[in-house]
Amino acid sequence: MRVVIQRVKHASVTVEGRLKSSIQQGLLILVGVEEADDTEDIEWLSHKVVNLRIFDDEMGVMNKSVSEVNGNIIIVSQFTLFASTKKGNRPSYLKAGKHEITIPLYEKFVKAVEKELNKPVGTGEFGADMKVELLNDGPVTIVIDTKDKE
Repeated sequence: MRVVIQRVKHASVTVEGRLKSSIQQGLLILVGVEEADDTEDIEWLSHKVVNLRIFDDEMGVMNKSVSEVNGNIIIVSQFTLFASTKKGNRPSYLKAGKHEITIPLYEKFVKAVEKELNKPVGTGEFGADMKVELLNDGPVTIVIDTKDKE
């Protein structure tokens, strides 16, 4: 699994003109799933993102997690995170997981993050044309790949 985590002042996801999710301070997480991912990746990654200390403490040092600042999270599926641009100018998405693998793992990841955060998280709509709006705070943007955890 690969995620792009953005610390935000606010973020929202709109699908076909309908507001799907909206948060104030927290994290917007774009997540890509590949065929080799499994529940072990979900457990490790959900714990990592909820406990990642990228919010300022009282001294202005990034030392607090999203849960410590009572922040919220939106998780949006994004198969393009596995784009390969090695050949030519048209990205290849062969590494991205197929729907029958990706959808259940994405849904399990959302549930695992909700459990770690101890509250519901917002989502996008899998496979939809989504409009994602955010105000990046910092900016702080972190990329994590579960294949690099060791």
